Amino acid sequence: MHLATVWAVVRPSARYEPRSPAQSVLYQIVRDHLETFRGQAARVCDGERLPRFIEDEFEGFLRCGWLAGGFARFRCDGCGLDRLVPFS
Repeated sequence: MHLATVWAVVRPSARYEPRSPAQSVLYQIVRDHLETFRGQAARVCDGERLPRFIEDEFEGFLRCGWLAGGFARFRCDGCGLDRLVPFS
């Protein structure tokens, strides 16, 4: 592949643009239907809850991208710009 083609595909950005997981279709489906899924799973499994590791994955997914779920702080010593980047 020619170098100019590579730079056209992976052009570096001068400005950081954080992802917005809450805007994704998958996030919205999980958020809107998780409780229904839990209820149906309990009915199918004779009242048993989902395994804890599955619950943890769903809950972690719904915290993805939110500062309250944890973040890293980056500071530019040159210009003093601070940026909080939520964990994903």
